[in-house]
Amino acid sequence: MTSSICPFSVKPLVGTWGRCALLAASVASTLALQGCEVLAIGAVAGGSAVVAVDRRTTGIQLEDKTIEIKVGQRAKEVVGDKGNVNANAYNRAVLLTGEVPSEAARAAIERAAAAVENVKGVVNELTVGFPSALTARASDGIIAGKIRAKFIEAADLSASAFKITVEGGVVYLMGMVSEAESRRATQLAASVSGVKKVVRVFEMISAEEVIRLRSKATGTR
Repeated sequence: MTSSICPFSVKPLVGTWGRCALLAASVASTLALQGCEVLAIGAVAGGSAVVAVDRRTTGIQLEDKTIEIKVGQRAKEVVGDKGNVNANAYNRAVLLTGEVPSEAARAAIERAAAAVENVKGVVNELTVGFPSALTARASDGIIAGKIRAKFIEAADLSASAFKITVEGGVVYLMGMVSEAESRRATQLAASVSGVKKVVRVFEMISAEEVIRLRSKATGTR
């Protein structure tokens, strides 16, 4: 899949962050790739350093897992078996994907997620409709695996810096990354067969911050 850059347009996702550094509130740009749409969210800062490990602290990683469990439980309380809600957390920001039976349920789950302790923001990508079939979810899993493989193979990208979620062929990328890493990951994800759209839910950081995180992780200066 070749890419062509089109003029940017504003297209914000639903949800707010606790810090303005995470999301430039109304700055969401759409970049058209051949057959794929790319939606970027985040305050942009240039840079292109690579880190070989998860950029979150161990404590934050555990906290994100706890947040995912709590949000999942609260979503279950709202929709029961009538919905399919997936909650992914990265650095205390929550991404909601899946299907719910009504707009009221969609809004209720967002409120419930935002109320979970330590959650600093929610991006609500839930859609109203019937729960996806197991075959569709299996296909999404295959797509996610292919994207992860591409990230691992890329010499100029750190696969562990990204969290990948695929829902109905739509790819959601989370992580603390530089602008250069964001662009590269988007291109790779969009090149995978079956991908309909790539949505970037990144916490954008500078090249200097990436280098600092790498030095901290490796114990170098």
